[in-house]
Amino acid sequence: MPDKKNKRFAQADREALWTLVLYALYFLWWYGFAYGLGGGDPKEYSYILGFPAWFFFSCIVGCPVLTLALWVVLRKGFRDLPLDARLPGVPPAEEPVKQAEASGESHE
Repeated sequence: MPDKKNKRFAQADREALWTLVLYALYFLWWYGFAYGLGGGDPKEYSYILGFPAWFFFSCIVGCPVLTLALWVVLRKGFRDLPLDARLPGVPPAEEPVKQAEASGESHE
């Protein structure tokens, strides 16, 4: 069971939430343009650079917009966190190599 006092878990939860929110927004963007502009007779579609407008906005514009949004969130909200237990106030875990040496196992 994770220690709820450890700030790494709270940060990881925030990062996971931001990721899910961004991908949900991307899905809504894609779905809205693909099915909102893509309905009807194809003869009546408007075209941008040779692509139907629904495809252009949902796929060609949507991907760079999502990439930019992810880049901003990564720069502003994500933190580089150590994954080991060597944090101030947290005792270090015994290394697996020392455990293996004590039991007589070899890593070679």
